Amino acid sequence: MSLGLVEILVIALAAVLFAALIPPRWRGWAILLGSVIGIYWLQPPLAPRWADFLLPSATIALGVAGWWLSRQHQQAFLSPVHDDDDHPGGRDPHIYVQDDWLTLLVVMTVILALSLFRYAPAELRLTASRPPTPLFVAVTALEVGLLFLALAIILRRVGHWVALNGGIAAILFLFVLVKWSPATTVVAGWWRSLTEQDVSLAAPSDLVWLGFAYVVVRIIHTIRDRRMNVMPDMPLSAYLSYILFIPAFVAGPIDRIQRFSGDYHALGSLRGFDPARWGSGLWRVGEGLFKKFVVADLLAQGMSLTPALAEQTESAAAMWLLLFGYGLRIYFDFSGYTDIAIGLGMLFGFRLPENFNRPYTRSNITTFWQSWHMSLSEWARFYIFTPLSRALLRRRSKAAGLLTPTTIVLSAHLATMIAIGLWHSISWNFFIWGLWHGVGLFIHKQWSDRTRKWYRGLQGRPWPRRAWAVAGWGMTVLFVMLGWVWFLLPTPQMALDTFAKLFSF
Repeated sequence: MSLGLVEILVIALAAVLFAALIPPRWRGWAILLGSVIGIYWLQPPLAPRWADFLLPSATIALGVAGWWLSRQHQQAFLSPVHDDDDHPGGRDPHIYVQDDWLTLLVVMTVILALSLFRYAPAELRLTASRPPTPLFVAVTALEVGLLFLALAIILRRVGHWVALNGGIAAILFLFVLVKWSPATTVVAGWWRSLTEQDVSLAAPSDLVWLGFAYVVVRIIHTIRDRRMNVMPDMPLSAYLSYILFIPAFVAGPIDRIQRFSGDYHALGSLRGFDPARWGSGLWRVGEGLFKKFVVADLLAQGMSLTPALAEQTESAAAMWLLLFGYGLRIYFDFSGYTDIAIGLGMLFGFRLPENFNRPYTRSNITTFWQSWHMSLSEWARFYIFTPLSRALLRRRSKAAGLLTPTTIVLSAHLATMIAIGLWHSISWNFFIWGLWHGVGLFIHKQWSDRTRKWYRGLQGRPWPRRAWAVAGWGMTVLFVMLGWVWFLLPTPQMALDTFAKLFSF
């Protein structure tokens, strides 16, 4: 589900109330509780009974687990603590523990209160469908708490590094279950069997988990930063606010917790109706609304490629026009939502990172990916490309014949871009789309390394330099547009058929 006009308006009105009515000391709580309520409100209805209530609850449980794994390992939550050098200049860890238990209690109270909408008329519910009973919710929360307690006891014995790696592995396993259609169908069938529904109707659409992909990368980011000892010490309330922040929950961008933490802790000194901030925020929301609901939606009215049009269109010229229409549509759609998220974040006092910087004007594939979905590209570069490259370099002496600088760069590019592709969905077409861009980035890297001296010689020759820039821009746009065929179409065969039509084979 994406944010619609009604949802955007409601969030903007909530920002007005936040600025006008919430005292500075309560602003952090308002962000957290508003985000908790928001993920239940935005979650679309699902066929398996109670799925659209339990999946947002699972998001909160994942957030708590991510916080527990990524906190300072000396900091207590289930046992006594001793302040040491890991808390320089910070708050007393014992106070953290009290605040964290209070956060858990308040969040659990809100979830139980939302379950009371079971007894409200359908038109007055904040949840997508009728929730389970409060008793069921309370018992489930108790069971999850006991499971967390057991895991905490086990992980304390195996060591902190094993706990961090195990946490990442568990999250990736859950990601496969949610994003790989065959596994999702099996889980949906199991869920239906528990609730005595027709198992034969199980489908991946049964478990559309709102915001799950973004929650996963945020949690992995914090766990990896704890491994590298660069993770700030965060109370549970601030951590959950980072994971669930509503303006960026559905479609990003992917903020770094270090930057988010600064804005979160500055909420107490925030001017409620700062003219400059509100002017910039509202302008950015308006810009995003125009991109998404005017330009992108206009292109969607038969002016951009769809799977149905890919099958029906026979003319190569029409296919090319539709493909370029889709490339423009996905840009205006996605960048429009990013502008809306950034603008709404400004209204609440948070400056979310930029996500797009005129990517279709770039003259090579490397700068394109430095300008397209920049927060995801930066995340992948920092947590996949760089550590993988360093790990392979350390192993060069053991595999000197295989691990050359060229094969290391190729492996890192392929792994990074395939991971980005599969992050969208685990399917052959997204795998090939990632492979497509990984190969493109590798070829450009090899080309630029071998032509650097020649390119420097163009700096004093403006017309050849401009001609080469135009040629590079044309090749980059063509390469990206052809790549969208893999991204858009559901099967490799449909993609190959579309390529055949594009080139009149």
